[in-house]
Amino acid sequence: MSALIHAATLVTAGVFLIIRCSPLFEFAPITLFIILVIGGLTAFFAATIAVTQNDIKKVIAYSTCSQLGYMVFICGLSAYSVSMFHLINHAFFKALLFLGAGSVIHAMSGEQDVRKYGKLVNLIPYTYSLMLIGFIALSGLPFLSGFYSKDLILEIAFSNYTVGGTFVYWLGTISAGLTAFYSFRVFYLTFWGKNMSYKFYIQNVHELPQNMGFSLFILSFGSLFSGYILKDSFVGSGSTFWGNSIFILSKNSSNLDCEFIPLFFKNLPLIVSLLGIFLALTLNRLFLSLTQTLDGSAVKFVGIKKNEEFYANKWLRLCVKVIWFLNNKWYFDYIYNYYIGFSVLKHGYETFYKLIDKGFIEICGVQGLSNTVYKIALILSRKQSSYIYHSASLLVLSLLLLLSILLAI
Repeated sequence: MSALIHAATLVTAGVFLIIRCSPLFEFAPITLFIILVIGGLTAFFAATIAVTQNDIKKVIAYSTCSQLGYMVFICGLSAYSVSMFHLINHAFFKALLFLGAGSVIHAMSGEQDVRKYGKLVNLIPYTYSLMLIGFIALSGLPFLSGFYSKDLILEIAFSNYTVGGTFVYWLGTISAGLTAFYSFRVFYLTFWGKNMSYKFYIQNVHELPQNMGFSLFILSFGSLFSGYILKDSFVGSGSTFWGNSIFILSKNSSNLDCEFIPLFFKNLPLIVSLLGIFLALTLNRLFLSLTQTLDGSAVKFVGIKKNEEFYANKWLRLCVKVIWFLNNKWYFDYIYNYYIGFSVLKHGYETFYKLIDKGFIEICGVQGLSNTVYKIALILSRKQSSYIYHSASLLVLSLLLLLSILLAI
């Protein structure tokens, strides 16, 4: 279900709606600029959060948010067909990664923390091979599907030669490096790093069933070849594949200009991605090697020593603060829950629940009417004393009242 939702349905519905509403957006340049900026910031924001996450599904989920940022900001540059092209390619490798993550989680008895994985390459080699394809495609390495669409997005952004285009180009390039970093961080900790799980989990590790494995194979084929096969039809010059379903003003078309930008800026996203992969593998290997070579007493001693150095080194303090900041998702959840969600809930409780629901509706509604009838009935029941002369007096008074009304009429 996660693979279906994150790869090709609900989360991409907004992108598809923007593409189909291109005739409206083309005549709203301010709206296009807002889409451009929000998309670029989303791509960077989600990528920075994914770097510090340890839940394998959360990493892939935030990766989806980052890739949606690419699809959205290229719509802000009126390259709707390129956005659709990346959406299709993304559906293949992201569904592959989610199903592969599900295979790993199932093999590890439900464990989702990548810090408790490791050395699974020999235990689930089929899943290892297919997830490697998915992560390479996500990182945008040649010549997989992600390479054809993501690099084209960044080239079009640079060739726009506007402040907004340059802004999202650099944000997208940095996000490409972060994407490669968190992708291969998860891959290394899952399949190559030191195993940190319980013996019980390792004894029960098993490969996924054949029917599921076939689904992953189909998705891996799309992750390998969809970019190459679909590029000319989807975004090729002179292609009539989209017909009248996409409308672009002639002044906003910049697909041809991207072929003539400097070669350095064409290759820069690839260089940054390779650097991200190198840093992910190197840093995680160094960290795990350090923990493997120290025994308990040495770890304690080094921990005390490093703690003293930490308070003396302002750069270490800064790094820890940045990691803490990103791990807490830029405190967006805290700000939203405390300043917005809590205020709305409090206002709703004080106003709508206590004043309207428990007040006005209960007094004037069914509950209030039933209480009123009950109280009247209770008062009348108290007047019933069971004495005959009381009943006779009430009967006489009632007859006199009825006669007086009839005479008055």
